[in-house]
Amino acid sequence: MRVLVTGAAGYVGYAVGRRLVAAGHEVGGLVRRPGRDLPPGVRPVVGDLLDPAGLGAVLDEPYDAVCHLAALTRVRESFAEPLRFFTANVQGTVNLLEALPRTVTRVVYGSTAAVYGAPDRQPIPEEQAPAPTSPYGASKLAAEQAVLFHARTGAAGAVVLRTFNVAGSVGGRPDPDETRLIPKALAVAAGRAAELQINGDGGAVREYLHVDDLAAAHVRALEGCPPPGEGRVYNAGGGAGASVREVIKAVEDVTGRPVPTVRRPPQPEPPLLVCDARAIRRDLGWRPARSALPEIIADAWAAVRSTGG
Repeated sequence: MRVLVTGAAGYVGYAVGRRLVAAGHEVGGLVRRPGRDLPPGVRPVVGDLLDPAGLGAVLDEPYDAVCHLAALTRVRESFAEPLRFFTANVQGTVNLLEALPRTVTRVVYGSTAAVYGAPDRQPIPEEQAPAPTSPYGASKLAAEQAVLFHARTGAAGAVVLRTFNVAGSVGGRPDPDETRLIPKALAVAAGRAAELQINGDGGAVREYLHVDDLAAAHVRALEGCPPPGEGRVYNAGGGAGASVREVIKAVEDVTGRPVPTVRRPPQPEPPLLVCDARAIRRDLGWRPARSALPEIIADAWAAVRSTGG
């Protein structure tokens, strides 16, 4: 298939493009600026999701499918700039769907478990009613709905993949967002930061997914996409969690270096967030292969070291 990947130079987009090329697909990577680092075999397509006129011109090619991964993702930042997040994540998605050539009959959208908010039910199934508690989560939910309603018109089949905490590395590229726990803990281990601040006692449990496993899920979703007129929503994960304390210990064990911590007051956050991923295993035959915490951290640490950390 001829596949367009938006956000192809980003952390997840790079991994997805790499996997699609390995699976034999012809891949174009949408980037806003020329010269961005893309996986070998991914052809750059320069365009901006917030420039509808220019976008239509660069997408005038017979693509078969799109993996839409371009987005703003920082939860805390979204509270300060909610309109910026809605513009990028919702309007950008609408602009993309309007600009896609009619040959595109498969749409895979990379979403987030932030759409669930703070549910009492654990592990979280796809049937859980979304109730996002951040502008980021709300913007991703609105973009999901745009994709799924677009599919209902018969224009395409669609798959939405909701993920929790993505980590690890492929191609020597670490997660650049050091507001997230594992990248920040590795920055401390590498000596680029003095300490890791944690909320409360570090007992909050979260699920972690290797970025390469998430990329493999996108390939499965693309190849197993439902026919035009239908849409599916899947949690992408393994259903196992680790506490903040456990992550810190694993970082220290893998790196052989201390990670000094400073406790901040507890925050109003769910004590446990893990997913029920039975549906994606049943329908697409996907399950994580590289998402054991030590492997995630070892791969991320190797990438940090290779970039001079």
